[in-house]
Amino acid sequence: MDGATLGEHVLECRGLRRSFGKLLAVDGVGFHIDPGETYGLLGPNGAGKTTTISMIAGLLEHDEGKVVVAGEPMTTRSVRAKGALGYVPQDLAIYPDLSGRENLMFFARLYGMSTAEARHRSDEVLALTGLADRAGDQTKQYSGGMKRRLNIGIGLLHRPRLLILDEPTVGVDPQSRNAILESVEGLSEAGMAVLYTTHYMEEAERLCDRIGIIDHGKLIAEGTRAELVSMVGEGDQVRLSAAGDLTGAAAKLSARSWVRRAKAVDGGIDLVVENARSELPAILTDAAADGVAIRSVEVTEPDLEAVFLQLTGRALRD
Repeated sequence: MDGATLGEHVLECRGLRRSFGKLLAVDGVGFHIDPGETYGLLGPNGAGKTTTISMIAGLLEHDEGKVVVAGEPMTTRSVRAKGALGYVPQDLAIYPDLSGRENLMFFARLYGMSTAEARHRSDEVLALTGLADRAGDQTKQYSGGMKRRLNIGIGLLHRPRLLILDEPTVGVDPQSRNAILESVEGLSEAGMAVLYTTHYMEEAERLCDRIGIIDHGKLIAEGTRAELVSMVGEGDQVRLSAAGDLTGAAAKLSARSWVRRAKAVDGGIDLVVENARSELPAILTDAAADGVAIRSVEVTEPDLEAVFLQLTGRALRD
Protein backbone atom coordinates (compact mmCIF):
# COMPACT_ATOMS: atom_id res chain seq x y z
CA MET A 1 0.00 0.00 0.00
CA ASP A 2 2.99 2.29 0.20
CA GLY A 3 2.58 5.23 -2.16
CA ALA A 4 -1.14 4.63 -2.71
CA THR A 5 -3.67 7.37 -2.14
CA LEU A 6 -6.42 6.75 0.38
CA GLY A 7 -9.73 6.31 -1.41
CA GLU A 8 -8.42 4.44 -4.47
CA HIS A 9 -9.87 1.13 -3.26
CA VAL A 10 -13.25 0.07 -1.86
CA LEU A 11 -11.62 -0.46 1.52
CA GLU A 12 -8.33 0.93 2.75
CA CYS A 13 -7.02 0.85 6.26
CA ARG A 14 -3.61 2.04 7.37
CA GLY A 15 -1.74 1.88 10.63
CA LEU A 16 -4.72 0.80 12.73
CA ARG A 17 -3.99 0.65 16.44
CA ARG A 18 -6.27 0.00 19.35
CA SER A 19 -5.47 -0.58 23.01
CA PHE A 20 -7.64 -1.74 25.88
CA GLY A 21 -5.82 -0.51 28.96
CA LYS A 22 -2.32 -1.99 28.79
CA LEU A 23 -3.31 -4.52 26.14
CA LEU A 24 -2.35 -3.50 22.58
CA ALA A 25 -4.98 -5.48 20.68
CA VAL A 26 -4.23 -4.17 17.17
CA ASP A 27 -0.79 -2.85 16.27
CA GLY A 28 -0.36 -1.11 12.91
CA VAL A 29 -2.68 -3.23 10.76
CA GLY A 30 -3.19 -2.07 7.17
CA PHE A 31 -4.57 -3.60 3.96
CA HIS A 32 -6.91 -2.81 1.06
CA ILE A 33 -9.68 -4.50 -0.90
CA ASP A 34 -10.60 -3.77 -4.52
CA PRO A 35 -13.96 -4.14 -6.32
CA GLY A 36 -14.75 -7.79 -7.04
CA GLU A 37 -12.08 -8.99 -4.63
CA THR A 38 -12.60 -11.30 -1.66
CA TYR A 39 -10.04 -10.70 1.08
CA GLY A 40 -9.64 -13.27 3.83
CA LEU A 41 -8.58 -12.09 7.28
CA LEU A 42 -7.30 -15.09 9.20
CA GLY A 43 -6.05 -15.26 12.75
CA PRO A 44 -6.23 -17.49 15.82
CA ASN A 45 -8.45 -16.53 18.73
CA GLY A 46 -7.16 -13.39 20.44
CA ALA A 47 -5.12 -12.27 17.43
CA GLY A 48 -6.96 -8.94 17.00
CA LYS A 49 -9.25 -9.98 14.16
CA THR A 50 -12.54 -8.97 15.81
CA THR A 51 -11.12 -5.64 16.97
CA THR A 52 -9.88 -4.91 13.44
CA ILE A 53 -13.25 -5.72 11.89
CA SER A 54 -15.04 -3.59 14.49
CA MET A 55 -12.88 -0.58 13.60
CA ILE A 56 -13.41 -1.11 9.88
CA ALA A 57 -17.18 -1.32 10.38
CA GLY A 58 -17.23 1.86 12.49
CA LEU A 59 -18.37 0.02 15.60
CA LEU A 60 -15.19 0.80 17.51
CA GLU A 61 -13.03 3.92 17.37
CA HIS A 62 -9.37 3.44 16.48
CA ASP A 63 -6.63 5.04 18.58
CA GLU A 64 -4.45 5.61 15.51
CA GLY A 65 -4.63 5.03 11.77
CA LYS A 66 -7.23 5.52 9.05
CA VAL A 67 -10.11 3.57 7.56
CA VAL A 68 -11.67 4.62 4.24
CA VAL A 69 -14.71 2.84 2.75
CA ALA A 70 -15.74 3.76 -0.81
CA GLY A 71 -13.76 6.98 -0.54
CA GLU A 72 -15.35 8.04 2.76
CA PRO A 73 -13.45 8.13 6.07
CA MET A 74 -14.83 5.69 8.63
CA THR A 75 -15.26 6.46 12.31
CA THR A 76 -17.96 5.55 14.80
CA ARG A 77 -19.76 8.76 13.79
CA SER A 78 -19.57 8.26 10.02
CA VAL A 79 -22.83 8.04 8.10
CA ARG A 80 -21.90 7.91 4.41
CA ALA A 81 -19.10 5.39 4.94
CA LYS A 82 -21.42 3.09 6.88
CA GLY A 83 -24.00 3.41 4.12
CA ALA A 84 -21.52 1.82 1.71
CA LEU A 85 -20.90 -1.13 3.98
CA GLY A 86 -22.83 -4.29 4.82
CA TYR A 87 -21.87 -6.05 8.03
CA VAL A 88 -22.93 -9.64 8.73
CA PRO A 89 -21.92 -10.55 12.29
CA GLN A 90 -21.25 -14.07 13.51
CA ASP A 91 -24.19 -13.79 15.91
CA LEU A 92 -27.53 -13.91 14.11
CA ALA A 93 -29.31 -10.55 13.83
CA ILE A 94 -32.82 -11.63 12.85
CA TYR A 95 -36.21 -11.64 14.58
CA PRO A 96 -37.42 -15.23 15.17
CA ASP A 97 -41.14 -14.39 15.28
CA LEU A 98 -41.06 -12.56 11.94
CA SER A 99 -41.03 -14.34 8.59
CA GLY A 100 -38.06 -14.14 6.29
CA ARG A 101 -39.79 -11.52 4.14
CA GLU A 102 -40.89 -9.51 7.19
CA ASN A 103 -37.33 -9.47 8.51
CA LEU A 104 -36.05 -8.18 5.18
CA MET A 105 -38.83 -5.60 4.89
CA PHE A 106 -38.10 -4.33 8.41
CA PHE A 107 -34.39 -3.84 7.76
CA ALA A 108 -35.00 -2.40 4.29
CA ARG A 109 -37.20 0.28 5.86
CA LEU A 110 -34.46 1.00 8.39
CA TYR A 111 -32.17 1.60 5.40
CA GLY A 112 -34.63 4.28 4.28
CA MET A 113 -36.25 2.44 1.37
CA SER A 114 -39.83 3.14 0.39
CA THR A 115 -42.35 0.34 0.93
CA ALA A 116 -42.39 -0.52 -2.77
CA GLU A 117 -38.61 -0.47 -3.03
CA ALA A 118 -38.27 -2.53 0.16
CA ARG A 119 -40.69 -5.14 -1.19
CA HIS A 120 -38.87 -5.35 -4.53
CA ARG A 121 -35.44 -5.58 -2.95
CA SER A 122 -36.62 -8.16 -0.39
CA ASP A 123 -37.86 -10.38 -3.22
CA GLU A 124 -34.50 -10.05 -4.99
CA VAL A 125 -32.59 -11.00 -1.84
CA LEU A 126 -34.90 -13.94 -1.12
CA ALA A 127 -34.16 -15.27 -4.60
CA LEU A 128 -30.42 -14.62 -4.22
CA THR A 129 -30.23 -16.50 -0.91
CA GLY A 130 -32.45 -19.37 -2.05
CA LEU A 131 -35.18 -18.60 0.50
CA ALA A 132 -38.04 -17.54 -1.78
CA ASP A 133 -40.02 -20.73 -1.12
CA ARG A 134 -39.80 -20.16 2.67
CA ALA A 135 -40.29 -16.39 2.62
CA GLY A 136 -43.58 -16.50 4.56
CA ASP A 137 -42.38 -18.84 7.34
CA GLN A 138 -41.31 -17.56 10.75
CA THR A 139 -37.53 -17.66 10.96
CA LYS A 140 -37.65 -19.67 14.19
CA GLN A 141 -38.73 -22.52 11.89
CA TYR A 142 -35.63 -22.10 9.71
CA SER A 143 -32.61 -24.40 9.88
CA GLY A 144 -29.31 -22.95 11.04
CA GLY A 145 -28.12 -22.65 7.47
CA MET A 146 -31.25 -20.84 6.35
CA LYS A 147 -30.90 -18.35 9.20
CA ARG A 148 -27.29 -17.72 8.16
CA ARG A 149 -28.36 -17.11 4.56
CA LEU A 150 -31.06 -14.67 5.70
CA ASN A 151 -28.49 -12.92 7.88
CA ILE A 152 -26.31 -12.42 4.80
CA GLY A 153 -29.33 -11.26 2.81
CA ILE A 154 -30.04 -8.50 5.34
CA GLY A 155 -26.49 -7.23 4.84
CA LEU A 156 -27.05 -7.14 1.07
CA LEU A 157 -30.35 -5.25 1.03
CA HIS A 158 -28.88 -1.81 0.39
CA ARG A 159 -26.39 -3.05 -2.23
CA PRO A 160 -23.22 -2.23 -0.25
CA ARG A 161 -19.89 -1.61 -1.94
CA LEU A 162 -18.17 -3.65 0.79
CA LEU A 163 -19.60 -6.68 2.58
CA ILE A 164 -18.02 -7.91 5.82
CA LEU A 165 -18.75 -11.57 6.59
CA ASP A 166 -17.62 -12.73 10.03
CA GLU A 167 -17.59 -16.54 10.24
CA PRO A 168 -20.73 -16.90 8.09
CA THR A 169 -20.73 -20.73 8.00
CA VAL A 170 -20.28 -21.54 11.68
CA GLY A 171 -22.67 -24.28 12.82
CA VAL A 172 -24.36 -24.94 9.47
CA ASP A 173 -24.85 -28.21 7.62
CA PRO A 174 -22.65 -29.03 4.58
CA GLN A 175 -25.41 -28.30 2.05
CA SER A 176 -26.17 -24.85 3.50
CA ARG A 177 -22.47 -24.16 3.83
CA ASN A 178 -21.92 -24.83 0.14
CA ALA A 179 -24.91 -22.60 -0.73
CA ILE A 180 -23.39 -19.78 1.32
CA LEU A 181 -20.00 -20.18 -0.37
CA GLU A 182 -21.63 -20.15 -3.81
CA SER A 183 -23.48 -16.96 -2.87
CA VAL A 184 -20.22 -15.29 -1.81
CA GLU A 185 -18.57 -16.34 -5.07
CA GLY A 186 -21.47 -14.76 -6.95
CA LEU A 187 -21.09 -11.49 -5.06
CA SER A 188 -17.43 -11.29 -5.97
CA GLU A 189 -18.20 -12.00 -9.63
CA ALA A 190 -20.76 -9.17 -9.53
CA GLY A 191 -18.05 -6.73 -8.45
CA MET A 192 -18.65 -6.50 -4.71
CA ALA A 193 -15.68 -6.23 -2.38
CA VAL A 194 -15.85 -8.82 0.42
CA LEU A 195 -13.95 -9.03 3.70
CA TYR A 196 -14.22 -12.63 4.89
CA THR A 197 -13.16 -14.25 8.15
CA THR A 198 -13.32 -17.98 8.74
CA HIS A 199 -11.90 -20.81 10.80
CA TYR A 200 -12.04 -23.12 7.80
CA MET A 201 -8.90 -23.02 5.65
CA GLU A 202 -10.64 -24.73 2.73
CA GLU A 203 -13.09 -21.80 2.58
CA ALA A 204 -10.25 -19.30 2.44
CA GLU A 205 -8.53 -21.28 -0.31
CA ARG A 206 -11.76 -21.50 -2.31
CA LEU A 207 -13.03 -17.95 -1.94
CA CYS A 208 -10.22 -15.52 -1.19
CA ASP A 209 -8.20 -13.73 -3.85
CA ARG A 210 -5.80 -12.50 -1.18
CA ILE A 211 -5.33 -13.41 2.46
CA GLY A 212 -3.98 -11.49 5.43
CA ILE A 213 -2.75 -13.41 8.46
CA ILE A 214 -3.00 -11.52 11.74
CA ASP A 215 -1.36 -12.62 14.99
CA HIS A 216 -0.70 -10.77 18.26
CA GLY A 217 -2.32 -7.67 16.75
CA LYS A 218 -0.01 -7.48 13.72
CA LEU A 219 -0.54 -8.38 10.08
CA ILE A 220 2.35 -10.81 9.75
CA ALA A 221 1.80 -11.92 6.15
CA GLU A 222 -0.37 -11.03 3.16
CA GLY A 223 -0.76 -12.26 -0.39
CA THR A 224 -2.36 -14.82 -2.66
CA ARG A 225 -2.31 -18.44 -1.64
CA ALA A 226 0.67 -19.07 -3.91
CA GLU A 227 2.55 -16.05 -2.53
CA LEU A 228 1.97 -17.13 1.07
CA VAL A 229 3.13 -20.66 0.36
CA SER A 230 6.31 -19.45 -1.35
CA MET A 231 6.95 -16.99 1.49
CA VAL A 232 7.55 -19.77 3.97
CA GLY A 233 9.57 -21.86 1.55
CA GLU A 234 7.25 -24.81 1.27
CA GLY A 235 7.53 -27.11 -1.73
CA ASP A 236 5.30 -29.76 -3.26
CA GLN A 237 5.77 -33.24 -1.84
CA VAL A 238 6.03 -36.08 -4.36
CA ARG A 239 5.94 -39.78 -3.45
CA LEU A 240 7.05 -42.23 -6.13
CA SER A 241 6.07 -45.81 -5.34
CA ALA A 242 8.72 -47.67 -7.28
CA ALA A 243 11.24 -50.50 -7.49
CA GLY A 244 14.84 -50.60 -8.74
CA ASP A 245 17.92 -48.55 -7.93
CA LEU A 246 16.06 -46.08 -5.72
CA THR A 247 19.16 -44.66 -4.04
CA GLY A 248 20.88 -43.94 -7.35
CA ALA A 249 17.77 -42.40 -8.88
CA ALA A 250 17.21 -40.20 -5.80
CA ALA A 251 20.80 -38.95 -6.00
CA LYS A 252 20.43 -37.98 -9.65
CA LEU A 253 17.08 -36.31 -9.08
CA SER A 254 18.66 -34.27 -6.27
CA ALA A 255 20.91 -32.62 -8.86
CA ARG A 256 17.92 -31.02 -10.56
CA SER A 257 17.67 -27.31 -9.69
CA TRP A 258 13.95 -27.56 -8.93
CA VAL A 259 14.31 -30.54 -6.61
CA ARG A 260 14.88 -29.38 -3.04
CA ARG A 261 15.13 -32.84 -1.57
CA ALA A 262 15.07 -36.43 -2.83
CA LYS A 263 15.40 -39.47 -0.60
CA ALA A 264 15.07 -43.20 -1.20
CA VAL A 265 12.61 -44.80 1.21
CA ASP A 266 11.20 -48.27 1.59
CA GLY A 267 9.25 -48.94 -1.59
CA GLY A 268 9.89 -45.65 -3.33
CA ILE A 269 11.36 -42.12 -3.46
CA ASP A 270 10.19 -39.06 -1.53
CA LEU A 271 10.86 -35.65 -3.10
CA VAL A 272 10.23 -31.99 -2.30
CA VAL A 273 9.85 -30.17 -5.60
CA GLU A 274 9.13 -26.65 -6.81
CA ASN A 275 6.01 -26.66 -9.01
CA ALA A 276 5.81 -30.44 -9.05
CA ARG A 277 2.93 -30.75 -11.51
CA SER A 278 4.95 -28.96 -14.20
CA GLU A 279 8.11 -30.94 -13.50
CA LEU A 280 6.46 -34.35 -13.12
CA PRO A 281 7.21 -35.52 -16.70
CA ALA A 282 10.92 -34.80 -16.16
CA ILE A 283 10.87 -36.65 -12.82
CA LEU A 284 9.33 -39.73 -14.42
CA THR A 285 11.72 -39.58 -17.38
CA ASP A 286 14.78 -39.31 -15.11
CA ALA A 287 13.62 -42.16 -12.89
CA ALA A 288 12.87 -44.42 -15.87
CA ALA A 289 16.29 -43.65 -17.39
CA ASP A 290 17.87 -44.98 -14.19
CA GLY A 291 15.96 -48.23 -14.50
CA VAL A 292 13.37 -47.47 -11.85
CA ALA A 293 9.93 -49.01 -12.38
CA ILE A 294 7.26 -46.61 -11.11
CA ARG A 295 3.98 -48.07 -9.85
CA SER A 296 2.22 -44.90 -8.71
CA VAL A 297 2.76 -41.18 -8.16
CA GLU A 298 1.26 -39.02 -5.41
CA VAL A 299 1.63 -35.22 -5.35
CA THR A 300 0.72 -33.19 -2.26
CA GLU A 301 0.77 -29.42 -2.62
CA PRO A 302 1.28 -27.30 0.53
CA ASP A 303 -1.87 -25.67 1.84
CA LEU A 304 -2.76 -22.65 3.93
CA GLU A 305 -3.01 -24.79 7.04
CA ALA A 306 0.70 -25.58 6.84
CA VAL A 307 1.58 -21.96 6.12
CA PHE A 308 -0.56 -20.68 8.98
CA LEU A 309 0.94 -23.18 11.41
CA GLN A 310 4.47 -22.22 10.44
CA LEU A 311 3.82 -18.47 10.68
CA THR A 312 1.87 -18.45 13.95
CA GLY A 313 2.96 -21.63 15.66
CA ARG A 314 -0.65 -22.71 16.14
CA ALA A 315 -3.61 -23.99 14.17
CA LEU A 316 -6.37 -21.58 13.15
CA ARG A 317 -8.93 -23.26 15.41
CA ASP A 318 -6.72 -23.04 18.52
